[in-house]
Amino acid sequence: MFPNLDAEMARYKVSQGTLATAIGVRPYTMSLKLKGKAPITLDEATKIRDTINKELSLEYLFETEAEAK
Repeated sequence: MFPNLDAEMARYKVSQGTLATAIGVRPYTMSLKLKGKAPITLDEATKIRDTINKELSLEYLFETEAEAK
């Protein structure tokens, strides 16, 4: 769903569990959010970005596959 986010998670070795903890949800809920099956709020997106790398833009991280085409 978010290929740039997936790539940056791999680059910085950040797991879904780490992101779940950062935004205060269960790992299953985090999985749903990353698959686009549950919404990600702006606050959550900001916390996710800050956990990975504060210098990345939200637009870049959360660009969908459809938007990239």
